[in-house]
Amino acid sequence: MFIAAVVLASQCAQADDANLSGVSARPSPDWLHTGTIYEIFPRDFSAAGNLNGVTARLDDLNDLGVNILWIMPIQPIGAKFRKGEFGSPYSISDYYAVNPDYGTLADFKKLVASAHQRGMKVIMDLVANHTAWDSVMMTNKDFYKQDAGGHVIPPVPEWTDVAGLNYKCPALREYMIAMLKYWIKEADVDGFRCDVAYMVPTVFWEQVRAELTKVKPDIMMLAEASKPELLTNAFDLDYSWPLLATLNDVLIHNTPASEIRKTWEESLRQFPQNSLHLRISDDHDEARAVARYGINGALAASVLMFTLDGVPLIYNGMEVGDATESGDPALFDKLNIFWHPKERPPLREIYHSLIQLRKDYPAFTSGQLVWLSNFDESKVVSFLRRDDHDEFVIVINLSNRPVTGALKMDNAAEFKPLKISGQPGAPAGSLPHFQLDGFGWRIYHHPVTK
Repeated sequence: MFIAAVVLASQCAQADDANLSGVSARPSPDWLHTGTIYEIFPRDFSAAGNLNGVTARLDDLNDLGVNILWIMPIQPIGAKFRKGEFGSPYSISDYYAVNPDYGTLADFKKLVASAHQRGMKVIMDLVANHTAWDSVMMTNKDFYKQDAGGHVIPPVPEWTDVAGLNYKCPALREYMIAMLKYWIKEADVDGFRCDVAYMVPTVFWEQVRAELTKVKPDIMMLAEASKPELLTNAFDLDYSWPLLATLNDVLIHNTPASEIRKTWEESLRQFPQNSLHLRISDDHDEARAVARYGINGALAASVLMFTLDGVPLIYNGMEVGDATESGDPALFDKLNIFWHPKERPPLREIYHSLIQLRKDYPAFTSGQLVWLSNFDESKVVSFLRRDDHDEFVIVINLSNRPVTGALKMDNAAEFKPLKISGQPGAPAGSLPHFQLDGFGWRIYHHPVTK
């Protein structure tokens, strides 16, 4: 759902509402821990702009290395109070139907089955907080929030194209749970990304989790939220919005890079132990990362998100640096991905290498993260990922100016530069000293000897 700046600020502040660091997050499927999520906007993903256009590119996605496909809403878009030419995919008129512009239920089932044949999981976008004003559900006004005069109202005044759902209504909860079970049984989806999950009561999500697990035990649920209580019993994964906000401050407003570590540590203090967070620098709610940060800044941001703990996200053409000059995500219109842009570094090759790194070395997916001090923390972030078999040091320059520095660690000389296929030329050499171009980055490896 499109997020106004004031709403995004409130989302980032949600983590302050609770401190659950003394409890554990619910266990999650192994395929999520080791996964990379690829978000697909079917309207823009291919020239055809439909589900078959996604299915046709599954081999490309499989070759890239992603193993979880998040399909943005596939249901029909409401015609009343529609925004833009095509309307928001988050303004749904019928949860049980498929947008005819996208194809048919059979097309969606083919997409899911074809992804499964390639070892990929598929999660659907669930818009549980609101519907279109001409939704088929409008025949029951009790399903909706109403003002004192009995008029249905939007969930947020600015969201004029949608009507807010009322979870005080038991019949609504039953309707939504039945609908989710339908998509699991009918299309064999593997989970749901739940839009604005923080605006829907936590008790409902916990009820959903209990019911869906009966149908598919390893179901995965991703919360578009930064709310600690959601990860105890309901969701496997949430958004690392506070970290994204800090990253924007660092790369756009020249905030010291050391704020990245502070934000990460604050999240650790507030969230349940072993919480999983979606590491994002680009998605459908943001101007494209290459427009916000520049091509090299966007790549540096991705390296950070792929080497931190959590689960990284690639959004719809991000691996080729797709973006208009303005970076407009074009949520309400159609803007095809330009799959072969000129004058771009080999981004796809680099993304493939980063994904493979996470597959080859569990230190990145289940290992420990330790922040390392360096001599220029206003520009450079540095940290260690390790398990019983391997240790990696990651050094990233989050400024547009070259830096020369050194790490403060005793065994730095044991680490050797790791060759990342496609990585722009970086100075050779071993730690503790490093030399990085503007937005440069380097990964160093040390096998642990037992």
